[in-house]
Amino acid sequence: MEFSVPHELTEDLERFKEFTKTHIKPQLPAWNQKKEIPPQFFCALGENGWYGLQFRDNQLVKGSALREAMLAEAAAKVSPGVAVAILAHIDLGLSGLYLFGSKDLQKQFGPPAVLGKTIMCLGNTEAIAGSDVAGIAMTVQRVDGGWLLNGAKAYVTNGDIADLAVVTAVSDPQASRNKRLSMYLVDLNAKGVSRKRLNKQVWIPSDLTRLQFKDVFVPKNQLLGKQGEGLQQVLTVFTHSRVPIAGLTLGTAVGAFELALEHAKKREIFGQKISDFQAKAFEIADFHAKIEAARLMLWKACWKVDNGEDFRQESSLAKYLAVEVAREVTAWAADIFGAASVILEHPIHKFPMDAWAASLGEGTQDVQKLIIFRELMKRYA
Repeated sequence: MEFSVPHELTEDLERFKEFTKTHIKPQLPAWNQKKEIPPQFFCALGENGWYGLQFRDNQLVKGSALREAMLAEAAAKVSPGVAVAILAHIDLGLSGLYLFGSKDLQKQFGPPAVLGKTIMCLGNTEAIAGSDVAGIAMTVQRVDGGWLLNGAKAYVTNGDIADLAVVTAVSDPQASRNKRLSMYLVDLNAKGVSRKRLNKQVWIPSDLTRLQFKDVFVPKNQLLGKQGEGLQQVLTVFTHSRVPIAGLTLGTAVGAFELALEHAKKREIFGQKISDFQAKAFEIADFHAKIEAARLMLWKACWKVDNGEDFRQESSLAKYLAVEVAREVTAWAADIFGAASVILEHPIHKFPMDAWAASLGEGTQDVQKLIIFRELMKRYA
């Protein structure tokens, strides 16, 4: 494994950091106050090529996993809430189209999506089904020319602003748990779709929305992949998306760590800088080591993705370790700032909450441990 980052990726990262200074940081206070991200921002990302997908030779082509993880970390250092909206578009919505969409669907919807003109999301979790993906209740019924979709999706990032959703639903209620679901590409501006934005306190300014579907017509050709394989397909989407969300989670830890480190170097207490106390110096060294270890695991997962190797265990390991360090570091960083950390507008305030959110997206810590265990047992079978 090569540990040096290719020069072109380093250049991309520096350009992206400049992009965040222009397109995110100045607008962030207003976005946070309104708790919304304007659609124009997604266009700016697409126009500058930050999604990592291109439309070439009549199909979607995905770029380097390492590049995306590095950009996700950089975005989350500034705002985990903005970063998760970007990843929901790329790695949940667009990823479903990329992995399972026909060439015709990719040709129709791919170009505007990679430019950010069409915003995408994934509708999977329901009030009764989260970690148990096979337990969803939304149904589709065959009709002339397609299907009618009925039911609700409970917690959809980008649901309030998205144009298209990748949606899982029960296509055969009599089939086994592994064969009862299918995946569809759904126009969220269609008749019968209603949206209710939820009042969340994490990952601001991204939205979390409840989507209701009442006799929503889905054309026959907008089945993604094969009928009856929706469970396997959505789990595949999650396996892929765990890698960049691990980058986002790592960026949450790093953003909080760097803010606290700068504060500890300047703030005096009992006659000396906070960072001059040996106890705090040891804590800083400990967290730096944990961040570096999590990043190495993430980069190993990216290396496996980019080299076409099985990365299921590595993606869960990367997510698990990133969440563990983010939980620890963000709480510690808030303590370094003391009472100021409880002020909503303070830069450090969002990080502990966003670390908590990161532990839920793409599977809880217990889900990650279950995947890690199962993959480990395969090696000893």
